[in-house]
Amino acid sequence: MDHHHTYFTTGTRGWASTHVADGCATDLPLVAGHSQSEPPVSHPLPLTDMDDSPESSDTPPEASTPDTPVISASRPSTAAARSSSNHNLADTNGNALVAVRSPSVSTPVGRPAMLRAKSDFGPRLRDAADAADSDADEASSAEGNFKIRHGWDDQLTSEEYNNLLTSTFFMYYTDKKHETGGIPKNQNTAYPLQEWRMRDRLKTVSAVLALCLNIGVDPPDVIKTNPCAKEECWIDPTVTSQTPGHTPMNQIGKALQTQYEQLSMRTRYKLLLDPTTDETRKYTSTLRRNARNERVLFHYNGHGVPKPTSSGEIWVFNRNYTQYIPLSLFDLQAWIGAPSLFVYDCSDAGLIITNFNKFAEKHQSEFEEARRRDANVEYVDFNDCIHLAACREKESLPTNPNLPTDVFTSCLTDPITMAVRFFVLQNPLRSKINTRDAHNIPGKVSERRTPIGELNWIFTAITDTIAWNSLSKPLFKKLFRQDLMVAALFRNFLLAQRIMRVYHCHPVSHPEIPQTHNHALWRSWDLAVELILAQLPDLQAEARGEKEYTYKHSEFFSEQLTAFEVYLTQGAVEQKIPEQLPIVLQVLLSQVHRLRALILLSKFLDLGPWAVNLALSIGIFPYVLKLLQSQAIELKPVMIFIWARILAVDQSCQADLLKDNGYNYFINILNPNSGIPILNASEHRAMCAFIVAMFCKDYNQGQRASLSPELIDSCLDHLRDMQNPLLRQWSCLCLSKLWVNHEEAKWVGIRCMAHERLCELVIDPVAEVRAAMLYALTSFLGIRDVTAQVATIEESIASMVLVMTTDGNSMVRKELLVFFSTFVSRYKSRFLVAAYEQFSEEAGLNLDSRMKERNGDGLYMKLRSNSTENSSLQQSCSQNTIYAAIWREVMVMSVDPHPEIARDAGIVVDGILVALMASPLANYAQPHLETLIKKTPAPRPAARRVLEDTPSQQDATPPTPSKEASYLSLFGGLRRTGSVAASLKGLWGVQDTQSSPQKSPGRPKIEETHTPPPDTRPQTPERYHIEEEPKTRGYVPRKFSTAPELPLRSTFFEWSVEYFREPQMKPTEADEPGSTDYNGRLWRRNRNDDIIAETQPLKDVAITSRWDAPRGYFDNLSQPMKMCFHQFEDHLVVTDDRDTINVFDYSKNTSRINCFSNGNPTNSKITEVRFINEDDQALLMTGSSDGVIKIFRNYDTKAKTELVTAFRALTDLVSSNKNAGLVFDWQQGRGLILVAGDVKVIRVWNAGTEICTSDIPARSGSCITSLTSDQVEGDVFVAGFGDGAVRVYDQREKPATAMVKVWKEHKQWITNVHLQRGGQRELVSGCRSGEVKLWDIRMDKSVKTIQATTDTLRTLSVHEHAPVFATGTQRHRVKLFNVHTGALVSHFEPYSGFLRDRSAAIATTAFHPHRLIVAAAALNDNHVNIFSCNDQKPLVPKTVKIWDGPSTLTSRPSSIFA
Repeated sequence: MDHHHTYFTTGTRGWASTHVADGCATDLPLVAGHSQSEPPVSHPLPLTDMDDSPESSDTPPEASTPDTPVISASRPSTAAARSSSNHNLADTNGNALVAVRSPSVSTPVGRPAMLRAKSDFGPRLRDAADAADSDADEASSAEGNFKIRHGWDDQLTSEEYNNLLTSTFFMYYTDKKHETGGIPKNQNTAYPLQEWRMRDRLKTVSAVLALCLNIGVDPPDVIKTNPCAKEECWIDPTVTSQTPGHTPMNQIGKALQTQYEQLSMRTRYKLLLDPTTDETRKYTSTLRRNARNERVLFHYNGHGVPKPTSSGEIWVFNRNYTQYIPLSLFDLQAWIGAPSLFVYDCSDAGLIITNFNKFAEKHQSEFEEARRRDANVEYVDFNDCIHLAACREKESLPTNPNLPTDVFTSCLTDPITMAVRFFVLQNPLRSKINTRDAHNIPGKVSERRTPIGELNWIFTAITDTIAWNSLSKPLFKKLFRQDLMVAALFRNFLLAQRIMRVYHCHPVSHPEIPQTHNHALWRSWDLAVELILAQLPDLQAEARGEKEYTYKHSEFFSEQLTAFEVYLTQGAVEQKIPEQLPIVLQVLLSQVHRLRALILLSKFLDLGPWAVNLALSIGIFPYVLKLLQSQAIELKPVMIFIWARILAVDQSCQADLLKDNGYNYFINILNPNSGIPILNASEHRAMCAFIVAMFCKDYNQGQRASLSPELIDSCLDHLRDMQNPLLRQWSCLCLSKLWVNHEEAKWVGIRCMAHERLCELVIDPVAEVRAAMLYALTSFLGIRDVTAQVATIEESIASMVLVMTTDGNSMVRKELLVFFSTFVSRYKSRFLVAAYEQFSEEAGLNLDSRMKERNGDGLYMKLRSNSTENSSLQQSCSQNTIYAAIWREVMVMSVDPHPEIARDAGIVVDGILVALMASPLANYAQPHLETLIKKTPAPRPAARRVLEDTPSQQDATPPTPSKEASYLSLFGGLRRTGSVAASLKGLWGVQDTQSSPQKSPGRPKIEETHTPPPDTRPQTPERYHIEEEPKTRGYVPRKFSTAPELPLRSTFFEWSVEYFREPQMKPTEADEPGSTDYNGRLWRRNRNDDIIAETQPLKDVAITSRWDAPRGYFDNLSQPMKMCFHQFEDHLVVTDDRDTINVFDYSKNTSRINCFSNGNPTNSKITEVRFINEDDQALLMTGSSDGVIKIFRNYDTKAKTELVTAFRALTDLVSSNKNAGLVFDWQQGRGLILVAGDVKVIRVWNAGTEICTSDIPARSGSCITSLTSDQVEGDVFVAGFGDGAVRVYDQREKPATAMVKVWKEHKQWITNVHLQRGGQRELVSGCRSGEVKLWDIRMDKSVKTIQATTDTLRTLSVHEHAPVFATGTQRHRVKLFNVHTGALVSHFEPYSGFLRDRSAAIATTAFHPHRLIVAAAALNDNHVNIFSCNDQKPLVPKTVKIWDGPSTLTSRPSSIFA
């Protein structure tokens, strides 16, 4: 659900900019909401005489001053001809009137005086007698002064309205719910969860520190320089201690142990000072035995013994220290075992690792041999041994006197001192700081606010980050996250790599890691050291009490956070891993930077699951878990966000939340009475509801821990928060997860009246909330002990949600079907009875209808058939019960226009019928079943409308079985019904073998069509579903090889969770300047402006030139019945008299670019077709005579066309001897679909909410044949009726009083009624008799009457902006008339091919909304002709300011109310 919107203020440029342009050629499309203060001189205003050639006016044009109301060129505007007062208008008799000039014309500066038309107050009365005699003159004289019809010109002067025009323009049916249809992504492929927990975490519990120094005796193979490095653990062994027992050897050993204890206090250390073989064996074996499966450290300092041998030995001593004794690594392996950690500080150390690995392989083979003999032999895996060696093979340790002898050990165990000492040695500048000062940095390592503590903290962050960026992720996890001792030693090993390399040594590790000595972060480390050393003299002086000095803390962490922030704004586009992530982790330890670090971390996690996986793998989780214990109020919003992101990706954190009651952190915030210091508290509470829902999901302990009446009350209270649909949605889903398989929670819900509170959401304006409510109620069903109270509650829930079968959103209907399937499974026996009784009733009604056809005695036969066999069973047990109602609704849903719903409902129906065949009722039901399956479809009476779609579960496309007439009136009070027979066609195991589409049983009676005069059908095959019917994205056909399983499983929760996996903080790709989507949108906007600017000046040409220039001619391959031009693309959509939609590109050579089936059933047809969202990437909306509206995307791309949504807009089609089927009008500005037809109401559907917002009574017994509406404000709409009446409705009124005007001057079927979107906003209607009338909604009579033809008026089309309308006649002629004068402008006959019937009636006509193009087609002919106006050169040159502002078309958010 898209709850964060970005806006653009350039609106429906297609209809709107033209309103201003229509009226004033000087108006330029606005840029960023500002009009030009002065029109260019090159823009004279046209002064047009309707009877003569247009001429330019000599008078100065009206000036658009800064005071002029800003009229957006981008939203619909009621502003029409601002210059219309400068036109010479003609009355109905054709007599020219004197041009009336507005007073404002003579005033180039200042707001134009917008005089109200006299016709605002009705006809201008010269005197009573005059008025009685000259109605036409009244109308024309009124016409002379008016600026725009219907009094809508005053909107030009309304600042408030003009501001409204520049408000956000929404795109419809482009939300995620329409893109995905509520189908979640495959989690394994979309966001695979990486294993980040350390399942095999180890501890180094014991350590052997073996020091073979033999102080005073140099080994034979070592040649020492003079001077030479002497210090071991910073102790000079040549200086003898005066304290008894404190020998240099002991001091060195204790110092080494102390340094190791800085790394790990919990490890038990055993010192082996100049050890023998026996001592080594004894202590290593003992420590391995005590350590069990944990890690053992073996530190070996071999500075006092020979180098390791190539045969795999290191050296120790004999008991008397007279000999060097070789110790085989093979034996050492056996004693220490695995897992273990080895540190070798001696020359040729790399040789030890090589030989160790050879012996390890030998041990492995021995173990495998032993296991073949005895499977119980303990197995030791030597692959889990880690080695750190001071140098490579054939390398000697450095002997530089400025370094300690054990430089490798010092790097590993005292890194800060060694690093500072190294910095001092490498510093080329003269300084007062010497190497001894490295030991005198004040503070404690464990205290991060002291200099030495801060330096250690920085060092940890830098080495962690270098490793994170240099090592593979599995290796990093093993070496830096599995064991604290290993992690510390490897961090320090990176320093050893850097330092020892300078002295020609190359430390070696196993597993091997890359060289990191030249990583850029080492320079940051040098800077940090330098800044602290610069303060060292002052700090030492302060320590001596010589001066006061305050330590200046390092800026390292704040600078790294800034770098991370730069990454988030610039570098996170292509999932590039941020270098600073481990530093952010370290910063969480500091209260100073914690909030900033958490905010940046939340922005990083917002990038998607890949970012969450990265953060978890680096070890962020323990930190954010610990922070749940913090009561800091400022951390709450960001903690909520971070936890929502983590749980959206990894549900396994439930146990962690339970362990320390972390879940209460979120339950407390969810309480409406708790405070959060943030403006969008509702959104954060929605995240809390999500977190609690995930905590309870599939986790009974979580459900039990969370359960409290307070939590349920909190969720129920949030259902009333109408400002935040996300909170309402997740409050429902939180309740659902609390209730799943948890009866105690359901009883608490009953006591809180939760089910009733949830049912109040049946008409919630947001589809996701309605679906979530159904998901929650589905979870609520299922208390094991079905008492009378439980059954009553569950029946009441089912009754309250039954109305949602009419919901316009497919996702909601899918959830309703899941609810029904759960309810059916719970009360299966009652549904078997309901199904059987309908079987019996349908079988009886089939007989009735056949008897009725023979003897007309249908009622008697019906009663008699119902009283014959099985009379006891046929006394309807299920009549008027919720079970019968749901059964019928499920059958209706099995022929739903949406393929996924039809598929799933088919499974439910089949599940019931299969169970029925296995029940005791099978013997009674079997004969009816066979009858219904075998029955032959009878011809449908012409007046009936098919209300069922083809069941989508069929493999091929057989037609829907026609029902007898009785099916529509079946079950008296029911809105509509499905038939068992329709459902049985796809019954599991009873597949219909008919695979070829069936031919229509014949031409419907004349009254069924829009054209009462008799027609003959063209000689083309009567076939439906010839073309492929587009399905929804992600649609998977049903597999009939598997038996139907009930209840159905919902995927709505998984789909909803995806919201928290998607970026919410950054704009979408289409809103990012420079992106492909953005550039494409920008190009389309500028193209649209160009088209509008190019076509607006042509409207005067339209009434002076002929319209017979051929523009295109093509074969539609079937009878064209409806046509629609796209405003800006060169696309013409043509539908036929069945179900085929053809899309043509007429830009150069007219070519068919796509054709597909609308999917409406046999004997129905497409009755309306419109484009929506034309300013950007348009969708195609179709209406068919079975009451269904469908919307398609990619309508112009073969094989990529997809169904966006489909719903039954009219459910109560009334039979009539003259049928209009379904007619609709689309209002882009308000997102409304006005639907009418063979019904008693005009139904208003809101595209944003996808529910019917009102049923406006038509106040007529006749069918509605045509709808048109004011596209600007959208309040007023007009309907034409089959009896000739024209009625005006105002949506601002209550439905009962919405009809504000009725005209009954036409006496025959209204062919069309149309209200111009631009121009002078003329309202034009035409009826069969050939009369065309112009209306003003303020007047009780027509303004003008034009007799367009003496024969039957077949079609009427009105240009949106030019003052012309076209009529198609019975005699194969298309005539174009001047709206103002009624004069014939042009006429032509559509070309029908060689030797074709040139007397055939015109079937359809259509104008292009902007260009001077008209299309026409005749009956009995498949061809469509496109003609254009001959002279299409504009009279007035027009300069267009290309729109270059930021545009953001945004999907209509579901939270907007109707």
